[in-house]
Amino acid sequence: MTKLFASRYLPEPVDPHALSLDPPSRQAGPVGVLLVNLGTPDEPSAKAIRRYLAEFLSDPRVIEIPQWIWQFILRGFILTRRPQALAPLYQKIWLEQGSPLLVWSQAQARGVQQQLADSGVPVCVEVGMRYGSPSIAGAMDRLRASGCERILVVPMYPQYAASTTATAVDSVNAYAGKLRNQPELRFIKRYHDHPGYINALTQQVQQYWAGHGKPQRLLLSFHGLPRRTIEQGDPYHRDCMETAKRLKQSLGADGELVHIAFQSRFGAEKWLEPYTEPTLREWARQGITQVDVMCPGFLADCLETREEIEMQCRDAFLAEGGKQFRYLPCLNDDPAWIRGLADLIRQHIAGWQV
Repeated sequence: MTKLFASRYLPEPVDPHALSLDPPSRQAGPVGVLLVNLGTPDEPSAKAIRRYLAEFLSDPRVIEIPQWIWQFILRGFILTRRPQALAPLYQKIWLEQGSPLLVWSQAQARGVQQQLADSGVPVCVEVGMRYGSPSIAGAMDRLRASGCERILVVPMYPQYAASTTATAVDSVNAYAGKLRNQPELRFIKRYHDHPGYINALTQQVQQYWAGHGKPQRLLLSFHGLPRRTIEQGDPYHRDCMETAKRLKQSLGADGELVHIAFQSRFGAEKWLEPYTEPTLREWARQGITQVDVMCPGFLADCLETREEIEMQCRDAFLAEGGKQFRYLPCLNDDPAWIRGLADLIRQHIAGWQV
């Protein structure tokens, strides 16, 4: 029985004399850079949105309640109704080239690869979405097919949160865990106060105000999280506050116009406050008539910035008596941000031969 098992399941013995003592040379290959963003439906249809939400909302780092309870709620209620409600909202913001999040993420990848190449640092840059496509696994496959044995993973979230950055790291490590010949991996945890990031935000605000005038207030709307996650040790709120502090300092005297709020609440529990839309409504009732809003936690425009902020929050502010609501787009492919992102990557691949 033992012999039968061995013959069927164990590898054939290797003749040591058959192994070459002069193996072929091995090149280190180019450095790979993986930009990881959240994800997007493949198209603005209920079917595609349902498929996307099923993956996104099944991540236990995103919804931190027992999965046997949550899956009953998700599949029995949310996935039967929410996709149909979201489809027309996605259709409003969909670009000719596709999903804004994917279009701008790919533009960032092309821009930073060119920026680094121009400065003598050739790299291979790919985009991977944590949920949906292009997948992280597919992007890693492409980098490895290009000969990349050293890969820097850049979550496209300046502020760290377990539900964004950590789950991206989990996914990359799960992919690597299935490989026999793993690449060398590095991860960027956060860059909420990186000079290139803060400088890009500052230039965006200053250039916009130079051409269109200043508002009475500038609201920085960050994505919200349940308060309990912060109480459990998530550093996200602190990172957001530090980003706002650095931007206010960078704007000088105009920093006094800066205020902070949190958007995209989901469910009935308490989330980080103040909330974005109620804040804008209250300002309008107080007599504030001119506001600008930007979303520094998002590096590429998406449903939460274009539809929730630029459309819904605009309507809410004007309905309460506001007169002028202006949305400042995400950094997207802004040249200052592409330079800043390239600098960030260059710092983190230091020591790798390129």
